[in-house]
Amino acid sequence: MREIAAGLAAVALLAACGPSTSTSTSTSTASPATTAPGSPSPAATASPEGAPQPLEGLYERVITDVLPSIVQINTKVGLGSGIVYDTAGHIITNAHVVGEATEMNVTIATGGAPRPAKLVKAFGAGDLAVIKVDRPDGLRPARFGDSGKLRVGQIVLAMGNPLGLSGSVTDGIVSAVGRTVSEPQSPDSPGATISGAIQTSAAINPGNSGGALVNLAGEVIGIPTLAATDPQFGGGAAPGIGFAIPSNTATDIAGQIVKYGKVTNSHRAALGISGSTIIGATRQPSGVGVASVEKGGGAEKAGIRPGDVIVAVNGEKTATMAALSEQLTTFKPGDQVKVEILRPDGETQTVTVTLGQLPGD
Repeated sequence: MREIAAGLAAVALLAACGPSTSTSTSTSTASPATTAPGSPSPAATASPEGAPQPLEGLYERVITDVLPSIVQINTKVGLGSGIVYDTAGHIITNAHVVGEATEMNVTIATGGAPRPAKLVKAFGAGDLAVIKVDRPDGLRPARFGDSGKLRVGQIVLAMGNPLGLSGSVTDGIVSAVGRTVSEPQSPDSPGATISGAIQTSAAINPGNSGGALVNLAGEVIGIPTLAATDPQFGGGAAPGIGFAIPSNTATDIAGQIVKYGKVTNSHRAALGISGSTIIGATRQPSGVGVASVEKGGGAEKAGIRPGDVIVAVNGEKTATMAALSEQLTTFKPGDQVKVEILRPDGETQTVTVTLGQLPGD
């Protein structure tokens, strides 16, 4: 990925796998054991010199098992990470890692010579992509878990190639689930909105994008994608706040790309417009200016036209394109919503739109 790729969320600025000051540890997230009065503490219990403690041993087994499925992806303009999806050589990564590249080199995190790979398809709206190596021999597919079963407090490991340090591992917990976060448009990102994102305290840094968030069963349960920054301190890192795309979303999209060569069902609602944030007279975001409408789409059928400004959906203000995208993630294709628009002549009108499906391209 490009290390300068950045994103935006409602609570803080987000950088695509942006900098964080957290470091990898072995036992910092473990809960302290409870002992009866007068009994020896776990730290005082004798153990063979150099022998790993139970949690350390578990970390080591998970890392040994999963790291051979993690790859470093190098394009002409940056680097990122990826996860081996199948024995045919398909690899899941972030769309912003690939950027505009159609060819790249892939190196297994545990070593070996770089292998050429090509882009199969990118789903920019969800910041996911699938690439395929020319020589899949020796690649070990990862095991993907059910991200729908995640619990806040579970220990997780982030594996990838931060700052080009191949095969790096950091640890943390699942801090929250079900977050909705957005990235602004940039050369590396088309402005993806990620719904149902996993928030984690595991350090996510430039180069971690597209790697693996792994549980202690050795299952990939997320794709590290974004790290938060604090806008009150010049966009500096907000330690311990990172976001990952759920594995269920990633494998669904990847499966469609592998089978059909494209995303046939995004499962996401769409108004059927393209637009951008409008800055008002107060120099603050004041709505989404409609640049074009999809022919036959919900917006066109409801009478929304280029030049209109969308200011609210079902009574919720949509001051920015990111806010509108985040609002739409709460609906399903086929739902009806009330869209408040400001016409070029200054008239305000509310129309009912039947939402379509966000296209795969």
